[in-house]
Order: sequence, then structure tokens, then C-alpha cells
Amino acid sequence: MPVDRSAGAKALREMLLLGKEAAAIGRPVIIYPEGTRVRPGETPPLQAGFAGLYKALGLPVVPVAMDSGRLWGRNLPRNAGTVHFVVGEPIPAELKREDIEARVHAAINVLESGPQASA
Repeated sequence: MPVDRSAGAKALREMLLLGKEAAAIGRPVIIYPEGTRVRPGETPPLQAGFAGLYKALGLPVVPVAMDSGRLWGRNLPRNAGTVHFVVGEPIPAELKREDIEARVHAAINVLESGPQASA
């Protein structure tokens, strides 16, 4: 689902609508809860759209950590290399916002110290 970051509340409404439509037909919904790739060691707060979508859809979350930010970070030159992924355990639906955000934040930052940290 593309998100027009400059559209504010309109973008959130559109994201919720598209998310509900996708979930209704069984399509997976993928979201980058931090909003963009980040450099290793950075842990920006999760974007509000993540919590809104989580609550509206009432679906579990499967967190996926990826370390592409070390190669293709915002305002960085793109470098060749291998991007590592770690798929986390599903997180149940209907948790309180602070609980889901804490669990997702921890899960998506497991590659902070490099891919060996998850082994």
C-alpha cells in the first residue's frame, strides 16, 4: 500500500481503507512501522499509522527485521551487499498500543548488532 506522507490524516484514512480491503480478500498487509529504512543503531518511534492499522484490522502481526538501512539508508549512497531478514514469531491481535509497539520495536531491531545477533 503506497502512503502519501504529505497527505496527513487523509493518508491515514486511505491506508486504513486499503488495509481493510486487502484483509477482507485475504491479502497480506505489509507496513514499515518506522516509516522508512533506518541506519543500524537508530530506533525511531513507530509511526501512528501502524497502531491505527493494527487496531482497525484486528489481525496478528508477523514482525520482520531487515538490515537494508546499512546499505540503502535515507540520504545515503546505495551500496552493494547482502540484506538479511529475520522473521519473528506472530504477535497476537488486540494488544494495547504500548504493548504491540514495544513488541514490534524489539522484534524489528534484532539485527541491530548484525545478522549474527539473531542466530
